[in-house]
Amino acid sequence: MQKSPIDKIIAPVSKFIHLEYTSGIILLASVVVAIIWANSPFQESYHHLWELHLSVGFDKHVFNQPLHIWINDGLMAIFFFVIGLELKREFMDGELSSLKKASLPMMAALGGMLVPALLYILINKGSQSEHGWGIPMATDIAFALALLSIAGKHIPASVKVFLSALAVADDLGAVLVIAFFYSGELNFIPLGVAGLFLVMMTIGNAMGIRSTAFYLLMGLVVWMGFLLSGVHATIAGVLVAFTIPASTKIDEVFYALKLRKLAADFEEEVPNNSKLTTPKQHKTIEEVKSLSTAAETPLQKIEYALHPWVAFIIMPLFALANSGMVIGTDFFSALLNPVSMGVATGLIVGKFTGVLLFTWLMVKLKIAKLPHQANWSHITGVALLAGVGFTMSLFISNLAFNNETMITQAKYGILLASVLAGILGTLALKRTSKPKQA
Repeated sequence: MQKSPIDKIIAPVSKFIHLEYTSGIILLASVVVAIIWANSPFQESYHHLWELHLSVGFDKHVFNQPLHIWINDGLMAIFFFVIGLELKREFMDGELSSLKKASLPMMAALGGMLVPALLYILINKGSQSEHGWGIPMATDIAFALALLSIAGKHIPASVKVFLSALAVADDLGAVLVIAFFYSGELNFIPLGVAGLFLVMMTIGNAMGIRSTAFYLLMGLVVWMGFLLSGVHATIAGVLVAFTIPASTKIDEVFYALKLRKLAADFEEEVPNNSKLTTPKQHKTIEEVKSLSTAAETPLQKIEYALHPWVAFIIMPLFALANSGMVIGTDFFSALLNPVSMGVATGLIVGKFTGVLLFTWLMVKLKIAKLPHQANWSHITGVALLAGVGFTMSLFISNLAFNNETMITQAKYGILLASVLAGILGTLALKRTSKPKQA
């Protein structure tokens, strides 16, 4: 296929975007920009920007919130929606689709949530900051997978699959923690309306409705209902995702046979010696589009469409809005408080210990086996990378505390722990040996 001038310009950008570690690089750049901006002479503009109010509505029904709330409660609902789609796909036909496949990463994730939470509680027991125990429980999948890719091509693909499954299971745990422990007082009327629309979406799925617009409009109502109910609005994203159809209308055999016939019909049509297609060729192209739509699942179609927006706009924007902490000469002395120490200890020591210990127990008890071609050095590196908890940890810290000082202290702990865990995990994986050829 001949490339146009614009294709040649876009090609390098497209190649960069599709690299495995690109989203992690963009996320890291956003964090760096936020920290530099918040510590520059323009720091007032940084804080002023996120406090700008945006209004949506009409007459007396107006939703007026600062920009950072629109990002944290609005855009991040889309982030959680994509997490929900990933969870559903993994449960249906992925690494969490059977007990045998899911047992090792699920138990590793459980250990990586329980031990950090316990360490945080031990350090903050009896204080006002004890409620932040959920902060060190989460793993940032974008950063972790980016660092795993940077660690080297010699790492077996099964290790990446294990880390991905662990992070997805970790996300599920984080969603449950937010739903049960970090939501406000319940208002049952909007929650009931949201529940009714969720039921309607489930019925629509069962009846065979595959329209993206249907689920989008219904999902917006569910999001508004959760937003007004006291249950954190991002939970709506996960629940809506589970109502999206995940089956095809035709199987792959019929699709392949029909596609070959349409390709033959297109080829047999006499060219009209023009840059335009003939009416019959155009009709064939439309039939191919319709056939392809029937052969793909709405779940995967929506997930692939939203992934670039989440990876390159929503997550970086969230990081930019929430990472702007002031780092002075007293940064390390400022870490000497229960919140920072609890978060840092939980992410670095707790994550490592929990993931490694629960994985070892599963293998020792012969309930599961290590991933194909993986050894304990790989699992050690993955356990360290699990301590990179940036995005989700920042998100939970905003829910756990109303006190700005505690939120800042949590951010200090998250930043320190994520940097150390990332460096240690990458170095550990770089030192692993190449798998022996079978």
